[in-house]
Amino acid sequence: MAQKRNDDYEIRREHLKGLSDEELKARFFALAEEIVAPLVTLSQENTTPSVERSVLLRMGFSSLEAKVLTDFCLDRGLLNRGAGHVVLRVAQELGRSYRDVGREMAEGQHGDLAVRLFLGGGK
Repeated sequence: MAQKRNDDYEIRREHLKGLSDEELKARFFALAEEIVAPLVTLSQENTTPSVERSVLLRMGFSSLEAKVLTDFCLDRGLLNRGAGHVVLRVAQELGRSYRDVGREMAEGQHGDLAVRLFLGGGK
């Protein structure tokens, strides 16, 4: 014997009953935008090691160099500044090619300079 389903759909849709299709569509997109707004903000204000490795790869570093450079930034609290940005700023400060400086950073050099530039009130 089939049991009758207790459904409150009619009660829950009461406030939407008088809306046209266009109004419903506008309400849907407004609510969807409200829901994803915190995610958009989070993605604009934060990064991940994966994103930073991807940036470094596009700058011409090998995958191994990109991983080491990302770890370099992560270990020093600089990842949120952008690993590629860190490499570029250090290279600018030294007046040298970012690829050469990046490779040196991957070997552990220039850590103090990077920290000073980004965390210590450098230029």
